[in-house]
Parts: sequence; structure tokens; C-alpha cells
Amino acid sequence: MSGRAGHSRNGPAWPAGTLLSMLDEDARGELLALGKPQSHGPGAVLIRQGDSRCDHVLLLRSARPGTYACAKVTAALGNGAEVLLGVRVSGDLVGEMAVLRGTDRSATVTACTPTLAFQIPSAVFIAYLNERPRLWSALASMVANRLDWANHRRLDFAAFSVPVRLARVLSDLAACHGFPVEEGTDLGVGLSQPELGRLIGAREAAVNNAVRLLKKNGLLIMRGRRLVVTDPEGLRAFGSES
Repeated sequence: MSGRAGHSRNGPAWPAGTLLSMLDEDARGELLALGKPQSHGPGAVLIRQGDSRCDHVLLLRSARPGTYACAKVTAALGNGAEVLLGVRVSGDLVGEMAVLRGTDRSATVTACTPTLAFQIPSAVFIAYLNERPRLWSALASMVANRLDWANHRRLDFAAFSVPVRLARVLSDLAACHGFPVEEGTDLGVGLSQPELGRLIGAREAAVNNAVRLLKKNGLLIMRGRRLVVTDPEGLRAFGSES
């Protein structure tokens, strides 16, 4: 059931760590065929926090050939603050936790780029999983990777300064979703500075200063929402500083 991610001219078709990157070509096609693709533009809410209708999961794919889909996962706190829990890209599955646990949606998923969301009914998805037990292993790996990511972010918040936290999260994103370009490693996901701040638990001014520091050290290029790590080894070394 495992397989290497396919590649396009502009990077891997299914970024590493996504569910579809863990499957072979036949399994990918079968899973996508279970869903009905729906097109969404940037800013469209794919899943809304608190929704009690957990009757489907979504598989993400870009609506533009040769590019990634990108969606952000956020949660609203009781005090009105919003936390960015993570990013999802082409090949990722979203909405599975509410389906598997039978609970309300725990977070909001919002498209950041033109996205095709393949909507698979819950009963169909569960039946497919039960018919192919090895797919459960891929799903468990995906969930474990996301839990590991969340744990790292909590530890980073407690132990490191904002520039180091930013370097560490950028290194992780590059390792999970990045692909080589002429300038270095394209992050593979588009994030604004405010979104980076929400991801690492920092105010926008502190993130601005951290981005300038990484740029000054020749570690990062940021043009709008596009981020390129120019020196991956250097960035990892920077992120190892206490």
C-alpha cells in the first residue's frame, strides 16, 4: 500500500506526510474515486468548527495543475482568540477525526488556494477502510505525524525564543512539504506573517523581527506568501539554538 509521492514539474504531486503520499497509485485512484470533487476558492470554509454534521471526510487536491492545494486548520478559543493548528496540502485528508469519533467538528478548515475537495461520505469511507486493513496503517501514520507536530509546537513554545521557534517550524514544514527550487527549498505551503505568528504563538511584530533576522542570516526568502529556505542546514542549526 505504500508508495513514493509522484512528482510534477513544480514539485511533488503528493507532498510527503500526506495520506495519498503513503499509498500506491492504484489506492490513490480508488480513494479519490469514492468522492465527489467540489471546487473552492481562497477563503472558502471547507469544514466549520462546532458543526455537528460529521457525515463526510474531504481529500484535498489543487484546482490548478502543477500547484499545491493549501488549507489552514484553525480553532477559536473561548476568549475569542484564533489558533492556527496546522496546514493541509494536496493529498491530505481532513475531517476524519469527527467521523472516526462521532463528535462535532473540532476545528475550521479554510482553503488558502484554489482547491478541489473530494467529499467522501462517512459510511463509504469507513467501509473502504474496513475492506483494506493496510489503509488503516497509513491513516494511523498520518494521525501520528500530526500529533507529533502538535507536541513539538507546544514544547517549542515553552522552551525557545520567537526566532528559534520560527526556524524550527519552517524547518519542519520544509521537511514535510518542501521541494527543491533554484534558490533552495520552497516551503510548499503559502503562509502570511500573521499566520506564522498564530502557528508559533507569537505576535505579528515579533514574527516580523524574526523573519528579518532569518533573512539577514541568509536563511530565508519571503515574497508575499511564498517562502523559500535558502540554507536548510543553516536553518536547522539556527533552530537548535536555545
